[in-house]
Amino acid sequence: MPHATGVSTGMSQSVFTSERRVLCGLLLAFLLVALLSAIDIWADLREGTTPNHVVAEAAVLGVGLVGSIFMARRLVLVLGRARTAQEQALHLAEQLDATRAEASRWRNEARDLMAGLAAALDQQFDRWSLSPAEKEVALLLLKGLSHRDIAEVRSVTEATARQQARAVYKKAGLSGRHDLAAFFLEDLMLPIQDAHEPLE
Repeated sequence: MPHATGVSTGMSQSVFTSERRVLCGLLLAFLLVALLSAIDIWADLREGTTPNHVVAEAAVLGVGLVGSIFMARRLVLVLGRARTAQEQALHLAEQLDATRAEASRWRNEARDLMAGLAAALDQQFDRWSLSPAEKEVALLLLKGLSHRDIAEVRSVTEATARQQARAVYKKAGLSGRHDLAAFFLEDLMLPIQDAHEPLE
């Protein structure tokens, strides 16, 4: 994710830099045309050229000036977009750093709870006399994986995954996946003040 964001930001910066160079080049070209036309008109007027020639060169001067103005405005827009994109990239980077810090904090705070939950699950699986394979299947069922997903994770056939899931339900005395999830998760849905009360 961070890598993808960095690549995307780098690509957008590269596009803006390339467009900026092209616009700067065009702006300089139009300014040069306008400057050369102005010099030529000034020289022709001193030499007493025909009015038609002056009008033609004035038109070239006008095109150069209009092109310069257009390119300058376009360049300002591109620079503005580049500045906005850079600000957005910095903002996203700050948000990403904050999210990473929050996730790291949550993992650290929940580490002991997760270890205790894993131990409690394992103890209950032992009470049900589940085999190591059935324990793994039970965990995958609790995580919400389908029989097909479980078969792929465990490199077995889908029929084997279904058979092992049925064995888990039978040994646990449960009717299916929903009862298995409810067995472990029902107490987690209690309000905090009720969570410390002894279970009936």
